[in-house]
Amino acid sequence: MSDFDSIDFFTDQSIIRDPNPYLDHMRSKCPVLVEPHHGVVAVTGHDEALAVYRDTENFSSCNAVGGPFPDLPFTPEGDDISDLIAKHRPEMIMHEHMVTMDNPEHKLSRGLLNRLFTPRRVKENEEFMWRLADTQLDEFVKSGSTEILKDYAKPFALLVIADLLGVPEEDHDEFRIRLGSPRPGAVVGALDKDVLDQNPLEWLDSKFSQYIEDRRKEPRGDVLTALAEAKYPDGSTPEVIDVVRSATFVFAAGQETTVKLLSAGLKFLAEDPELQQRIRDDRELIGNFIEEVLRMEGPVKSTFRLAKKTTTVGDLEVKAGTTVMLCVGAINRDPSRFEDPHHLDLERHNVKEQMAFGRGIHSCPGGPLAKVEGQVSFNRFLDRMGDIRINEEKHGPADARVFNYEPTYILRGLTELYLDFTPIG
Repeated sequence: MSDFDSIDFFTDQSIIRDPNPYLDHMRSKCPVLVEPHHGVVAVTGHDEALAVYRDTENFSSCNAVGGPFPDLPFTPEGDDISDLIAKHRPEMIMHEHMVTMDNPEHKLSRGLLNRLFTPRRVKENEEFMWRLADTQLDEFVKSGSTEILKDYAKPFALLVIADLLGVPEEDHDEFRIRLGSPRPGAVVGALDKDVLDQNPLEWLDSKFSQYIEDRRKEPRGDVLTALAEAKYPDGSTPEVIDVVRSATFVFAAGQETTVKLLSAGLKFLAEDPELQQRIRDDRELIGNFIEEVLRMEGPVKSTFRLAKKTTTVGDLEVKAGTTVMLCVGAINRDPSRFEDPHHLDLERHNVKEQMAFGRGIHSCPGGPLAKVEGQVSFNRFLDRMGDIRINEEKHGPADARVFNYEPTYILRGLTELYLDFTPIG
């Protein structure tokens, strides 16, 4: 592929499997440039992206999840559209969720999550992870083969978040069924079949509303009670739906992050026996391995901001009302920041400068949790799965691999990963 300028990043499926040559081309022209098809300002440089992430005075997150789609519900006028954004925010996609909020609303919603990420709670959650990892592996490890997203990553990520939020264990199977990761052999009842097509966020909103209302009426001293009793910094009590949406957003976003991290990491290990053996022999390397996987194959391909005020990014003037696209995949492979950026380097000294989880006020609150899930899972994979390798019947031989990725401009993640291995123990 050579005519990169003709490619529409948002619709062209030819760059789904490997967007890196296209992103390298964009960055080589300028780390901040106007992409030609939708007038979006694309940021591929590390320093320039960091500046945008931290600049909440000039940039709004109101379009964070859609970017240029759908169109703005108003026509930008002048060099400051802050009032127009505030007036029309209820008309914008996912306006009710934290990811699209600006301060002060974002600060209030984020504060509710502090009840979930206390050191004690995270420690309890990690203990649950170790037990859960073995439980999930028990479901398939003796067979010597797996489709790892279905068999492990999706149910593991779902149940870790369920435990963190205090979902009672007797409800875990219901969550697995409703959210598409049923236990092997689980029977989906007639009622379940009727609602499986329901929007998962809507179902989660309904379920957590029941939990929060119940705990406010009858506190039980559990995690859901702590969430139900959480206060805003000024001491006021949030509406039930505000608490619920903080919880359900973490539930949905946390799963996506972990599933994509685990599958990307296993792909690296299965494709490189020397790397696999090195980490198998020295588990202290798993931390840096996770950081490098996030840098090279992070779960977010792009996120967006809307210029509230006319400003500059790098050397480019950006008019108020312009959509700015932070190309996370490109930012994390910026050669001006990361030497030999397309190579996985376990000794990379500045790997924690990667931005897979963003920066600034919208940095992913579940990022640290995802890394712990990675630590637990990769340790258990190596404990119980020897000689992990790609299933060639499903993905082709080493010189002609075929991997499928989600066909979206926002997320980066495998749709399936078939592995063979030698059971251990």
